[in-house]
Amino acid sequence: MADCCTTDGKKNAYDLAVIGAGSAGFSAAITAAEQGATVVLIGHGTIGGTCVNVGCVPSKTMIRAAEALHGARAASRFSGLVGEAHVDNWQSLIAAKDDLVSTLRQKKYVDLLPEYDGITYLEGAARLNGGGVLVEGAPVAAEKIIIATGGRPAVPPITGIETVSYLTSTALLELRELPKSLIVIGGGYIGAELAQMMARMGVEVTVICRSRLLPQVEPEVSDALAAAFRAEGITLYCGITYDACQEDETGVTVCVSEGGKRIELKAERLLVATGRTANTETLGLAEAGVAQNGLGAIVVDDHMRTSKLGVYAAGDVTNRDQFVYMAAYGGKLAALNALNGDSRTYDNSTMPWVVFTDPQVAGVGLSEAVAKAAGYGVKTTIVPLNQVPRALAARDTRGLIKLVADAKTDNLLGGQILAPEGADSVQALVMALKFSMTAKALGETIFPYLTTVEGLKLAAQSFNKDVAKLSCCAG
Repeated sequence: MADCCTTDGKKNAYDLAVIGAGSAGFSAAITAAEQGATVVLIGHGTIGGTCVNVGCVPSKTMIRAAEALHGARAASRFSGLVGEAHVDNWQSLIAAKDDLVSTLRQKKYVDLLPEYDGITYLEGAARLNGGGVLVEGAPVAAEKIIIATGGRPAVPPITGIETVSYLTSTALLELRELPKSLIVIGGGYIGAELAQMMARMGVEVTVICRSRLLPQVEPEVSDALAAAFRAEGITLYCGITYDACQEDETGVTVCVSEGGKRIELKAERLLVATGRTANTETLGLAEAGVAQNGLGAIVVDDHMRTSKLGVYAAGDVTNRDQFVYMAAYGGKLAALNALNGDSRTYDNSTMPWVVFTDPQVAGVGLSEAVAKAAGYGVKTTIVPLNQVPRALAARDTRGLIKLVADAKTDNLLGGQILAPEGADSVQALVMALKFSMTAKALGETIFPYLTTVEGLKLAAQSFNKDVAKLSCCAG
């Protein structure tokens, strides 16, 4: 390796070195190769990164399996129906999940590499040096570098946590036996998704969180989802503090304080789902002059540039918009800027996001609080799902739709959907914001009847009228 790729004068240097072979890394490498650049893609560990291996793919197939169980049990919401379902073979379910993961990893990552002549793949631990990177100590010269090493589950500093065989989101999805009970620390999107999934698999679940369930979403959405969780038998302790945990032969105990009262919660297993931390420790960032924030994530500007000239970063390693599609977007942007003069700017103003609970939570744009903080005079409207014909026909009115608009211009600023099919409905709102639609224009748009997305039209109309007084499809 050192003979053909030296740092001396950058002889035979690659145009671009990409460190990390996950979503952001592959996106950057493929984009650069399509530009005609020579790229070295450096992976370390299992190729494919978080999403396909331990994140989106395995969690969403397990969540869908749990939804199938719940769907059968909830059949009685229709008159004359009764249903029941249970986990018959947990090991078989896990094996099928693992097979899906390996199939997609092979198809969408490993098999893609030979399709791009400009990409050279190297396996090994990478570290920055003056003229490029070191891979297992051997120099690889590159004109520009993109760091895309991703992140991993973070563990909070709880007294006694080091003595507990706690689970992370990764370990939970690899369990070979279902526990009887589970405490989940963390009410963010990972904790919420996995807590409901495990409860539907038959596990007794308790969720504890310092603020509220999904603290970044609208309060009305958070409250409604919490009510749905409690209706399914999930115990929630919100707005509490937790200060210690311990484990013995009977299980795990977590000590929490609620309203000044100390409570000991006990379960067979403990899941820690309190966020993620960037994979940066072995990269030599400080020596290379690459700045990090207080959490260890790499600081980038809107062009994906780090504080080191010629070094870019993208994806979860930057602690920015931790969604796989935004990691891929950031990787593509970093590659285009590295090769073409930093002309592209990161834009997440119409970035959709989804939490795969049931009901699903989906949103785009500004929340009411963020819009007010930004100086907008806002108007809002909330339509409960019992005003949406699709929900009535499905006998499932759990949820609501909230829209936020500029009170002066009527331009839509954002919105959130809590509905069983919210994930597949939010893109209509994305397009409305992208093309600066007013609430009036959205309310005048034709939507298909008996769809969840029709709720967006009803919500937009409700700024100026009582939609409960409309006939079907009227307005």
